[in-house]
Parts: sequence; C-alpha cells; structure tokens
Amino acid sequence: MRLIEYVKIKHEVLERGYLKEIVHYIELKPCTSPDIFASEAIWVILCSGMKEQIARKIEQRVWEAINNGGRIELVFGHEGKAKAISYIFNNRFRLFNSFLTSPNQLDFLESLPWIGPRTKYHLAKNLGMDACKPDRHLVRIAGRYGMTPVELCEKLARESRDKVAVVDAVLWRAANLGMV
Repeated sequence: MRLIEYVKIKHEVLERGYLKEIVHYIELKPCTSPDIFASEAIWVILCSGMKEQIARKIEQRVWEAINNGGRIELVFGHEGKAKAISYIFNNRFRLFNSFLTSPNQLDFLESLPWIGPRTKYHLAKNLGMDACKPDRHLVRIAGRYGMTPVELCEKLARESRDKVAVVDAVLWRAANLGMV
C-alpha cells in the first residue's frame, strides 16, 4: 500500500466519525493499573471471534455481572470465555504485576486464558504497546501487497510518522466499515 492510499483511507475513517478512536491510539500510554489491565484483557477475550458491535453488547452484561457480584456464565453463554474472564478479573493484581515484571510481555500475554498467538497483539496494543494485531482484516489487506501485517503497518508508520498502532486502527476500522 502506498502512503497516499493510506492517507486517503485515514481521512475517510476520520470523516466517518472515528476521530476519537484514532486519537485514543495516538495518545495511548502504557497501562498502569490492574483494573485497566483486566478490562482490556476481558475486552480482547470478548472480541475474539466476533464482531466488535456484538462484543460491545455482551461486554455491558459481563460488567454488570462483575459489578453486581454475579456469575458471568449466567450472562455470557460461552463457558470457556466466561471462566477466563472470571479468572483474569479475580487475579488482576497478581497478573498485572507479572506482566510488568515479565522479560517478554508478549509471551506473558499469550499465557493468559483465551489469549492466543494473534490476540496477544490485540491486547498488547490496547495496553499501550506500539503493535499491530494480525487479525483477518489486516492479514487480507497486507496480503494484497505481498506483505505481512507487521511489515505493512511498520512501512506505513515510517512513511506517515503515525504509530504502528494508529496505522493498525485506521486499517482495521476501514475494513470494519467495508472500505477496504
């Protein structure tokens, strides 16, 4: 993908009302809280294998259950994910400390339940690491140019001076909106 094409896509994403989302990744700082760490891990688990719009609806029910001391399994029918969410929330202080002190934070993220070799990048990005997540959209887009998602995002980041995470967010949102 050429820089001019990326700039046009970014402009269109912004025009469609996603400025706040893009600014979020421009300003994102490393995670400093066990609660934020757990919240981001829970979000990534919910997103895994489903559309963002559906995950948002389920997320509301999950947080209502957590905040009211209820069982997540009663509001979210995926038993494995519900157990992973409960585990991460209940152990968030220990897990966050382990993340901070890990010599390889990406490997640590992959050790969490329901966080795998691709979703660890989604979580890393949401925790403030400058990374791209090689999801199906980015794999498809990068494949058109004979590149990996990392190669494409790093190239466009260098050329545009955007963070890798911003390039990822722009391309992901464009794909989510059916633009690319």
